[in-house]
Amino acid sequence: MTLISNGTIVDGKGTPAFIGDVYIDGDRIVDVTNHQPPATNHQPPTVIDATGAVVSPGFIDAHTHSDAYLVVEPDAPSKISQGITTEVNGQCGGSVAPRYGEARLSSDWAAILGERLTWHSLAEYREALEAARPAVNTVQFIGHNTLRSSVMGYAAREATPDELKKMERLLEESLDEGGHGLTTGLIYQPGRYSTPEEVTALARVAARKGGIYATHMRSEGDSILEAIDEVIELARATGIKAEISHLKTSGRANWGKIDAVIEKMEKGMEEGLLLGSDRYPYCAAGTDLDVVLPDWAQEGAAKAECERLADPAIRARIAEEINASARDWSTIMIGGTWHPDTKQYSGKTVAEILATMGSDPSVSPAGSDPAGRPYGRPGELICHILSLDGCKTGAFFFTMSEENLDRILALPWILPGSDASLRAPWGPLGADHPHPRAYGTMPEFYRRVRALGATREEAIARMTSKVAGRFGLKGRGVIEKGAFADIVVWDEGDFAAKATYLNPHRFSTGVRLAMVNGSIPYRDGVFTGNRSGRFI
Repeated sequence: MTLISNGTIVDGKGTPAFIGDVYIDGDRIVDVTNHQPPATNHQPPTVIDATGAVVSPGFIDAHTHSDAYLVVEPDAPSKISQGITTEVNGQCGGSVAPRYGEARLSSDWAAILGERLTWHSLAEYREALEAARPAVNTVQFIGHNTLRSSVMGYAAREATPDELKKMERLLEESLDEGGHGLTTGLIYQPGRYSTPEEVTALARVAARKGGIYATHMRSEGDSILEAIDEVIELARATGIKAEISHLKTSGRANWGKIDAVIEKMEKGMEEGLLLGSDRYPYCAAGTDLDVVLPDWAQEGAAKAECERLADPAIRARIAEEINASARDWSTIMIGGTWHPDTKQYSGKTVAEILATMGSDPSVSPAGSDPAGRPYGRPGELICHILSLDGCKTGAFFFTMSEENLDRILALPWILPGSDASLRAPWGPLGADHPHPRAYGTMPEFYRRVRALGATREEAIARMTSKVAGRFGLKGRGVIEKGAFADIVVWDEGDFAAKATYLNPHRFSTGVRLAMVNGSIPYRDGVFTGNRSGRFI
């Protein structure tokens, strides 16, 4: 038995904090007392002194992409060090399984997994995950893009009735193997080619199995209101409960839509159609740089993109269309890169890189693209970077409003979701240049919602029990007798994000200890190797 003694217990349910003790036996909390030892025949417990610290449920990351990396780096360093004990994975339409036919994992996943990529079905992935013994629990959704590419590749067309039936059967099989529901990423390949009817048919399968629907909508900017309507209509038609992922109003021209967005969301929740949303506490989105390519040039995903860039005439057309776009290149920062010659660009905006062209030969030794055009324009520069990186380059898009972010985070139905896979400052994951949200979402969420007026108890409830309740995670997100022993001991005054866009591989501070299912994988800055995370 373990005793966490004399801490300030915030139970995750929103009730007032109190000084007390938490007793753990095996993977469960067996008692929570105000310094009253429980009746037990066990030997005297191992005592963890939590004097002066908050003792709360482990934080639950409502929107993550760690599916693959849990096998590569099971200590989950960037997550467990900020107090995250459970992740909700398989988001934005891209899951680690099922993987058949032409389906490919995201470029960074596939490159880093290498020979570890042994599975096709969700059941096979679960076996690989359990063999890796991850430090955190995982909830696994099934991605629509993964289903679609498994059945019909990356074709830019509607699914045939037969193809849709195959997707439905594959989804049903994956849900039977432990999938928690369906997610979509309707701005990404190949989901962007799907009709609302296709998505609705798949959501109906998930609803029949008791699953949830989470969606990166077709638009988070110009057509955001219409995109919310599509989600509401899907929920109404299928009976499924829907979560809108990482709520935002992207693009300055859309910042003024925030009132209408919130009104439409809350009406959907009042009707019982929407569950709510999640959000990371930063104003830059993070995704792949290839989203700036013209739509036609993205068809077929990375492999086809690279083939187009290798053709000088097609590459020139792509560059010219990028140059003709009205993007503000000071708002797009290069993130993770893969080629030695592109590493220099990480952490710099496209505008900053362009400003050095011509004056600093080290930035671009070649000086021009294969057709002889200078790299001093955004189109040629983007094509140059993507071509070298195999179309795997990451980027940050500073297109959101701080004022709107505060409006969103102040809403009680917004939960913390990092929208990030786990990272580590070492090994294969340390060579990347991730968004700081991978390391800092929980302390930054806590800091910002407290500054917006939430009490300590309210903020912690949104990071724990409210996430568990929304996703139906029984026995998680609370400190009470009988609950799973997912617990974080942390110093409130020192709980802070240290990762930045320029220096993202920096651990958050303040977490003394993280416990998952009764084991302690992280204590006093040390990753102990005592991992007992589970597939929930």
